[in-house]
Amino acid sequence: MGTWNSRGLRGSTLEELVNRTNEQYREKGLALLQKIPTPITPVKIDKEHRHITLAYFGQQSTVDYIGAVQGLPVCFDAKECQADTFPLANIHPHQVEFMKAFEKQGGVAFFLIFFSRDNLFYYLRLRELLPFWKRMEEGGRKSFRREELSPEFYLEGRSGVLVPYLEGIQKDLDLRD
Repeated sequence: MGTWNSRGLRGSTLEELVNRTNEQYREKGLALLQKIPTPITPVKIDKEHRHITLAYFGQQSTVDYIGAVQGLPVCFDAKECQADTFPLANIHPHQVEFMKAFEKQGGVAFFLIFFSRDNLFYYLRLRELLPFWKRMEEGGRKSFRREELSPEFYLEGRSGVLVPYLEGIQKDLDLRD
């Protein structure tokens, strides 16, 4: 596989990598996850060119991806960060609430963070996010630094999988037992 250019991946490219990874996992029979489309309401439509020229987001979207891994319900959101500090404003309160409820039902919820400057993927467990979230709600920092993260949850590319988040899920489950 070729290398990525030094500008790093951009949001739509991150989504494409995750979508391709989901296809790889589906083809291998390991997981079935799908992208949840963001609902929009068209306001203006260019009928001649058949495309939407103005729209607004209909309802709040919960997470980017949802499905099952070997019978285990899984949901996650993919975020990109260009610096060593991740702003919590990139995560919405309704997402955190949905993920909490999802895990109460026996599922696994996480954020897949791409630190684009360093070309690193990080599996952020919901339970790792919550102390940062609480700190913010109590008037503290509105972000977290990379050095605050657990080093074992950086994802390393192996066996031709583009974004090996199943490795993160396995580590997450091992720590729960």
